[in-house]
Amino acid sequence: MGRLRRSRTHHAQRDVHRASRTRARTRDLDQIQMIDLDPKNRAALEAQPLDYEKPGLAQHYCVECAKYFETDNALRSHWRSKVHKRRCKALREPAYTIEEAERAAGLGREDKRSTHTEQPVLIEPIV
Repeated sequence: MGRLRRSRTHHAQRDVHRASRTRARTRDLDQIQMIDLDPKNRAALEAQPLDYEKPGLAQHYCVECAKYFETDNALRSHWRSKVHKRRCKALREPAYTIEEAERAAGLGREDKRSTHTEQPVLIEPIV
C-alpha cells in the first residue's frame, strides 16, 4: 500500500489568514501618542457619552491600548495584565518621524554636509 496523499487545500493558509485579519486591529502606537495621549483628548476618551454600539456602552475604555471593555472589572484586570504593561512601555519611547524613516531607507539627506563641492567635469566633444 502506498503513502497517502497529503491534502493540498489548507497548506500554510491558517497563519496567513490570521495575520491579514483586520477584525481585532487596534490603533498604531504613533496614532495613540499623537492624538489620544493629549490631555484634552484623553479626558474626552475616558468620559465618553453612552454609545449602544460599543462594548460596555463605551464606559470602560483603555486609552493606551485603544480598547473597549464590557465591565469595570475587566478594565481593571487589563490594567494589571502583561499586554497592557508592554503597550505602556512601548508608548514611552518616542515615535519615529518621517525624516528618520526616510534616512533609514536611504532616501533622506545626511545631517552633515560635505565640506567641499565637486565641480562638474566638462567633456569636450571629439570632432
